[in-house]
Amino acid sequence: MGRMDALTAFGLFAVAFTLVCYTLEDRAPFWTLLFALGCLLGSAYGFLQGAWPFGVVELIWFVVALRRWAKLRRRVEPVA
Repeated sequence: MGRMDALTAFGLFAVAFTLVCYTLEDRAPFWTLLFALGCLLGSAYGFLQGAWPFGVVELIWFVVALRRWAKLRRRVEPVA
């Protein structure tokens, strides 16, 4: 097995980061925002790697997660 190149390391980080954030999402809306960021990183990886279908799906997940975060945030903020 050869050494890992920078792009593969970036992809591994993006997917691992997304998984951790997904696992912690129930704790606070902040984790949902970080999950969205992880999806954006995964999308960038997909496009950079040449797997554009993966990049597109991750980009869609990014939008879905951002909308979920906005909804959760509205629920958590106190009404003045």
